[in-house]
Amino acid sequence: MKIYISTILTMVTLALCAQETNSTNIEKWSAGRPDGHAPIPIMGDHMHGKGEWMFSYRYMYMNMEDLKQGSDDASFDDALANYMVTPTQMPMNMHMLGAMYAPSDKLTLMVMFNYLSMEMDHVTRMGGMFTTEASGLGDIQVSGLYKFFNKNRQTMHAQLGFSIPSGSITESDVTPASSPNEVELPYPMQIGSGTFDTNLALTYLCQGNILSYGGQLRGIFRFGENDREYRYGNRYSLNNWLAAKATDWLSFSLRLEGLLVGEIDGMDPNLNPMMVITADTDNSGGNCLNSGIGFNTYVPKGPLKNLRIGFEFAFPLYQDLNGIQLKNRETLTLGLQYAFK
Repeated sequence: MKIYISTILTMVTLALCAQETNSTNIEKWSAGRPDGHAPIPIMGDHMHGKGEWMFSYRYMYMNMEDLKQGSDDASFDDALANYMVTPTQMPMNMHMLGAMYAPSDKLTLMVMFNYLSMEMDHVTRMGGMFTTEASGLGDIQVSGLYKFFNKNRQTMHAQLGFSIPSGSITESDVTPASSPNEVELPYPMQIGSGTFDTNLALTYLCQGNILSYGGQLRGIFRFGENDREYRYGNRYSLNNWLAAKATDWLSFSLRLEGLLVGEIDGMDPNLNPMMVITADTDNSGGNCLNSGIGFNTYVPKGPLKNLRIGFEFAFPLYQDLNGIQLKNRETLTLGLQYAFK
């Protein structure tokens, strides 16, 4: 079902773009309009001209609440029948700083840093409640983007990136069972991956007079094991978005994402998989269909030319999770981007 919906959206938007570009097929795709960038959560969506810089800041709030077992809703009692503890909610805040520089029209370099802060509320089989917290700098992302073509208001580029495991995988906090000592927190509460990961993406963009379309296929591949004897599962996503230019400075967008996440491979010897659902690697990974609605603003002239502000509200349409896990809820992303030469 997820693949069918994404395919239909792609076909419809490509047809719309084709109709709009028939009369202007000698023009290049342009970033100089509000829909010249993808919805703000999409990374590596665009490139820059030779000598151009861009700095960006993004704030993301993501909430997970209640439980899901497979594609069905589950209760806390369902989890506590097999585990001593279950999480009930996990809000996460992420701050991302990025920089892009283009040494040529064909190549753009990108680096991204992030800071995460997370909380996880729990309930025990005996009815007790407690909260754990973790925060810190995450893994550093370094990438190169290469442009294949830019003509007929269409462009395509590829991304090759790597993550440097700068984020902690040994975050700890006090729990009722460990008090007054701290214990290592389960996998979702760790800041980094602990492995050098490869990030590959292919992005296609098509621009009409009013409508524009983008599609991005991305894979994150993890190799080896970290110091805690595990690695996160590979992650594959297909994003499709359709944007409409309302004015020279404002556009609105709709986004659809198909997401596949593999299970954690291996096991942290410091975690007891029978204690809490988040310490059991069988309860990791799954398939999701996510949607988003947002807007981009763009300053076309004046002293703040090329300044952008983007916002998106995202929410899941379908989730099929391995084992029993927290259910994904809303995600809010707000971003600021500024390009210059």
